[in-house]
Order: sequence, then C-alpha cells, then structure tokens
Amino acid sequence: MKPEVNITTVTLNPAIDQTLTIPNFRAGKVNRVQDFRCDAGGKGVNVAAFLADYGLPVTVTGFLGKENPLQFERFFKAKRICDRFVRIAGSTRTGIKIIDDTRQETTDINYPGQAPTAADLQQLAEVLDELSTDSHWFVIAGSIPAGTSTKIYGEMITSITQKGGQVALDASGDGFRQAVGAKPALVKPNIDELEEFCGHSLATRAEVIAAARRLLDLGLQTVVVSMGEKGALFVEKDQVIRAMPPEVAVKSTVGAGDAMISGMVAGKIENRSLKACARLATAFAVIAVTHIGAGLPRATSLESIEAEVQLDEIIA
Repeated sequence: MKPEVNITTVTLNPAIDQTLTIPNFRAGKVNRVQDFRCDAGGKGVNVAAFLADYGLPVTVTGFLGKENPLQFERFFKAKRICDRFVRIAGSTRTGIKIIDDTRQETTDINYPGQAPTAADLQQLAEVLDELSTDSHWFVIAGSIPAGTSTKIYGEMITSITQKGGQVALDASGDGFRQAVGAKPALVKPNIDELEEFCGHSLATRAEVIAAARRLLDLGLQTVVVSMGEKGALFVEKDQVIRAMPPEVAVKSTVGAGDAMISGMVAGKIENRSLKACARLATAFAVIAVTHIGAGLPRATSLESIEAEVQLDEIIA
C-alpha cells in the first residue's frame, strides 16, 4: 500500500503535445507521418501522470486556456488526478514533437504560451495557499509564461516551505537561478542546465559533482543531474550515487526528465535511501524512453527494471 501523502504539481506553461513519428525525418523536404498522437502535456502534467500511475494521490495546478481545456480534463479524469488548474483567457499552447525512430532523434517545436494577468496570478497564489494546507510535496516544473516574472518560482517555494511543504524543482535559466535561493528540497537539472547555471562547461564527473555540491551549500537537500547516455548523478551532503540504466530500445527521450523527478519524489515519500531513490528514479526514466506518452504502462514490470539499474557509490 502506498503512503497517503498528497502531492501537487505546478505547471505554469502546459502544452498539448502533438507527437509525429516520421522515420528518416529531413528538414526542408517532404516528410510522411507514420504515426500521430495528441496528449495533454507540460512537465508538471507529465510528472502527475507518473505519480498517479504509481498509486500516489496527485493534484495539478497552473494555468490552462479556457478555449481548449477538454484534452486535459479528460486526461485528469482518466488518471484520477485532481484538477485545480486556473483557467485563463485564450488557448493552451501546442508543442510539436517529431520522432525519428530510425535515427533515434526527437525534434521539438514549441509554441509560446498565454500570458496570465495579475488577477490570474493572484488566483493561482490563492489555490497554492489552499493546497499547502494539505499537500506535503510540490513539484514545480517547466517554463515560465511570457510576461511573468522569473522570480515567481522562488516566491512559490518560499510560500510553500513556510507552511511546511517540500518542493522539487525542475526548471532552467533565470527561473532556476532565481528559485534555488529559496531552498527547494530537490532540484533536477540536466547537464546542460547545470552548465548554464554555473556559466561554464563541466568537462569531468568531479566538476559536475562539485557544481552539484555548490547547490547543496545554498541549503538544498538533494541534487539530481541527468546526463543522457552517461546516466545520472544523485548528490546529497554525505553521498554521491551514479546510476546507469540498462540498454533499451529508445522510442523517445521526451519526458525522461519528468519521469526521473517523479521517481525521485516517490522514493522520498516512501522514505527510501538515496540508492533506492536513484534506482526507482532511473527505472521511471527507462520506462519513459521506451514508451510514447507520459505515465507508467500497466504491463510494465517496474521491479524488474529497477533490478537492472547499475548503481555506484562515488567517493569524492
């Protein structure tokens, strides 16, 4: 039985993901679509899907356009996810993902999102304040809408933690930079995002670990750095774990980071050790790259994938 710990994910800039499968995709040429699907998306929405499929109670919030919420509403109903999104004027943006499974490449084309008004932001703040009385964990993920202050994530984290909640953050750029000072419990930059934060390249594993520890020095508890084919590093004050996934046939890398932070939060809720959290988070990510669409397919044996994850404790 899963612990009854309520989780809220926050997605300020969700998207309807149109995924096109085009073998041997060529820019500037005529391409034929082999397969097509349309999903409710956005990083926090994806995280909620993984956590709900894992059996944890999840609430979602953020901003949805009033003109096209149906795709999301159906998705939340099917996953038994509590919908507390604030509806704003206009349409939720579209994101186009072109998957070339022959070359194992994914091309993203992201439309801009709707800009929330001051009244929309105030309504969201009130929703978060209400949810903070009940949710123990919050996952804040994704981009910040145009016209919205990049300080918003930091302000949210401060408000949530003052009420006793813990926050996992998956963001980049100035939004990430502004937010880490508010001391989220967990952050999950990929290697490019960590290099952007540091302002220079990180050529060695020791440099990556040192950069992660600089974030811990700011008051964070856990830093997870995803590094693609090099696996991921899970860094806490007294321990560093490297996790390597098993070799699998990759269908799409879309959502792998969302899956990893989902597994990490689930592991923390279950009071797993850092090693066990790393194993679970990596297994979630493996499932994400071998399937198209967010969530844990029913036929998947999570335990068998966990058993194939290679873990190494690094003395550094």
